[in-house]
Amino acid sequence: MGQHYLWTLLLCLQTCPEAAGSDTDILPVTGILGESVTFPLNIQQSQQVINIAWNSETSVAFVTPGDPGTAPKVTVTHQHYNDRINVSRQNYNLEISNLGVEDSGIYRADINLKMAETTVTTTRRYNLQVYRRLGKPKITQSSMASVNSTCNVTLTCSVEEEERNVTYSWSPLGEEGNVVRIFQTPDNQELTYTCTAWNPVSNSSDSILARQLCADAAVGLRPRLTGLLSGLAVLFLFVVIVPSVLLCLLCKRGQDAISRKTIYAYVMVTRDAPPAEGRIYDEIPQSKERPAKEEPVNGIYSTLQSEKMGKTSTQDGKPPGTSTYENVI
Repeated sequence: MGQHYLWTLLLCLQTCPEAAGSDTDILPVTGILGESVTFPLNIQQSQQVINIAWNSETSVAFVTPGDPGTAPKVTVTHQHYNDRINVSRQNYNLEISNLGVEDSGIYRADINLKMAETTVTTTRRYNLQVYRRLGKPKITQSSMASVNSTCNVTLTCSVEEEERNVTYSWSPLGEEGNVVRIFQTPDNQELTYTCTAWNPVSNSSDSILARQLCADAAVGLRPRLTGLLSGLAVLFLFVVIVPSVLLCLLCKRGQDAISRKTIYAYVMVTRDAPPAEGRIYDEIPQSKERPAKEEPVNGIYSTLQSEKMGKTSTQDGKPPGTSTYENVI
């Protein structure tokens, strides 16, 4: 009996050489976002498959052999994998299409094989990582300083959608990392600096001419100088003109207050002043004797008043010839 089991074990090791380390080895598998990935089983046609159960964080599929000459029967056991599972007829390799980032993780295949009169279970494990194809990286410049035809420039390389496990390299510098500092001199104006971004499924590059670095640095200083002068001009306007305007407003307000006080005083004096006729009359000096030169004027005025009063008296019923004299003081 013991000899029978020994032969069975030897047969298993011959027909299934990967079974010995199947419980500990994890095979890395790399997938591309939106594309397909294959988990290799490489089962030989001489091996008799009873069934294969695929699992990840959830169950994935259950595979059984089909009729002779037909593809295996696949039962998808989770809706997340509907219409995305395919199994090869020759070697039972599992293919998952239309990959998403959420498909990343550990997958396990429990393979039940019929050997002699017993059933042997072999387990395969896979670590699937899904990556996006990298777009073209972009090189940007910063910290530019130009002195005597030389410039110190910091270059930064980045991809449009940052991905995990992305590495950067620069040529001809031979440096790694997405940031490098370059001291550009007239001796290396003809160089071309190239940044290459890598991830496990793709790579892409971008380049910049060395002679463009110092030119951009010189141009970059002009906006800084213009901005500085603009800031100083605004500060001058704020410090000089604004106080001047405020001072003018305060002076105008003071003048308006004085004007209102003057008008108010004038109105008060006017209200208390005697009538104009009285003031005019008071200002005419009284004299005891009329000047000789004024007598003709007074006489003419008296005659005219007599004639006028005569006409008035006639109209009022007074006898004509009655004269009314009025002295002008």
